[in-house]
Amino acid sequence: MESILARVSIGISELKMNPMAAIEKADGPVAILNRNKPVAYLVPASEWEAICDRLEDIELAEIVKSRAGEEVVSVKLEDL
Repeated sequence: MESILARVSIGISELKMNPMAAIEKADGPVAILNRNKPVAYLVPASEWEAICDRLEDIELAEIVKSRAGEEVVSVKLEDL
């Protein structure tokens, strides 16, 4: 059996009948099930934005780490 990574789940047929009910029903992600297997997750916009912000922070941290040993170059704002 596959793991469901949400506290709330809804069948795909129920989702088709009333999509807003699924959004209102949950306080967080909703697992969309087809034959009792998760096929998708419905994530509130605020949580999706938070996920994207965290991913961007991770990417920026990797860039910083990769450049940590580089030579420092001083520049003046007027030169840019």
